[in-house]
Amino acid sequence: MNQPAARLKNVTSYRVIYGDTDQMGVVYYANYLRWFEKGRAEWLRQIGLPYGEIEQQGFHFPVAEVTCRYFRPSRYDEVVKIETELAELGRATLTFNYRITRETDDILLATGSTKHACIDHAGRVARIPKTLQNAIALAQTCSPH
Repeated sequence: MNQPAARLKNVTSYRVIYGDTDQMGVVYYANYLRWFEKGRAEWLRQIGLPYGEIEQQGFHFPVAEVTCRYFRPSRYDEVVKIETELAELGRATLTFNYRITRETDDILLATGSTKHACIDHAGRVARIPKTLQNAIALAQTCSPH
């Protein structure tokens, strides 16, 4: 049974490097997925449970589903803001939503989401670990509404 999560949000910045761009001089489309990953990692760090600690407990969260909608291109040396928020917490899944904007003018560049299955060290679907549930609950109580 999935439930909407309280809107815990992380905002992090990233400066586009030359290697992020394609022959047309714009950010290659797949790099937005890397930025989603950066946003998730910072979101987990913000709630006090970096992904490395989750892995040490024997859990992994592979991407099961991804969407990305592009609105405007980003280019070399621009700074983008990656907004990440937990959209849904299921028994064995997490879903995150993302907004990528240009920092200088807040123009929307892309939006997206990722859904993650929780698996154990053997690759079997598992319940979300209690340590993550507790970190999310604590962050929700400390977060201004």
